[in-house]
Amino acid sequence: MISRSLLVKNAKFRLAIFKSSLFYQSLLQRSNFLTSSHPFSPSQESHIPNLANHKDWLSPNETIKIFQSLKDPNFTLPLFNQISQRKDYNPNEALYSTVINKLALAKDFDAIEALMEKIKLERKCRLSEEFFVNVMKIYGNLGGRINSAIKTLFYMPSYKSWPTVKSFNFVLNLLVSAKQFEVIHEVYMGASRLGIEIDACSLNIMIKGLCQCGKIDAAFAVLDEFPKQNFRPSVRTFSTIMHGLCDRGRPDDAFGLLDRMERDGIEPDAITFNILISGLKKSGRVEEGIKLYDRMVIKGCDPNPGTYQEVLYCLLDAKRFVEAKDFMCRMIQKGVNPSFESYKLVIQGFCNENLVGDVEWALKQMTRQGFVPKMGMWKRIVQCLVSGRIESTIFPYEEIVGS
Repeated sequence: MISRSLLVKNAKFRLAIFKSSLFYQSLLQRSNFLTSSHPFSPSQESHIPNLANHKDWLSPNETIKIFQSLKDPNFTLPLFNQISQRKDYNPNEALYSTVINKLALAKDFDAIEALMEKIKLERKCRLSEEFFVNVMKIYGNLGGRINSAIKTLFYMPSYKSWPTVKSFNFVLNLLVSAKQFEVIHEVYMGASRLGIEIDACSLNIMIKGLCQCGKIDAAFAVLDEFPKQNFRPSVRTFSTIMHGLCDRGRPDDAFGLLDRMERDGIEPDAITFNILISGLKKSGRVEEGIKLYDRMVIKGCDPNPGTYQEVLYCLLDAKRFVEAKDFMCRMIQKGVNPSFESYKLVIQGFCNENLVGDVEWALKQMTRQGFVPKMGMWKRIVQCLVSGRIESTIFPYEEIVGS
């Protein structure tokens, strides 16, 4: 599925994941996290409780409350340095999580990485998978440090905690969201090193990433892996590939997948039909898109608001404006509001055909929805009313020509 050249290209990345202990050593040397207090001015010091000489015994819960009450997260590091030097320092997962979350608020991601190394060396408590998933979320979603999230996943055994497919899939999805497509396969191939058995969700994430980077044929290869792994693809699996095909102007291949779904006994849903209707419209095959809607209804698949909007765009592209008006009426009756763009296009169509009454209907409907016509639309409406020489309930002809 992935060429050998890609594996060679990313050899350095694999080494960074599995053999980069020097990364943490250099990080610890650069920071004073374990060896000295964090530098802060005397004015800042007054805002931090002095716990170095605090004689009362502090339980883990009391320590957590101290961090939770800390108003400025930038003081988290010096405070933790004080506490970690005390004789009653007995951290647990809750304390580590609290400190890490506070450091995340301060956007001090270097300190988080150093703290993670300190935790590994201390081995004070057993950490859950949820703890590591939270750290990976902070790295990936807040810090933009995708590599750090990957390293956290693969270094979990160093903390005597083995990841499951849950944390593995989280990192895969993180990579897809960050569009780091060349790295996804590297991480995917590392599942066996962690003793992880991939599941259907893993394959779906791979398909999503491959489709987004345009490797549709590779996505089909992953689809073929489902029966080999004793998994059953879902409707979302097929819809993802269909979306990739339609985006690249291959709606016929997408319909081939629809036939395959039905043969496998997987019922398409409204999202599936929406993708296909939109794909036909993008390819200029609007009449087929409208017919597909009829086929959808006959099959007993309930349309959703997206379905109605896609069919409406097909009618508008086909310049069937009177039918579009009737369809909009049906949408409104079902509580589905047409988009502003729909009103803009249908008004332009009515104006081109001098259907003044229909122009007024569309204008009233869009204002009821809270849409405000723009200046260009107003000019087009006025031109239509003037050229039609027809009295309007909105603009009397005398007022228009006299203005």
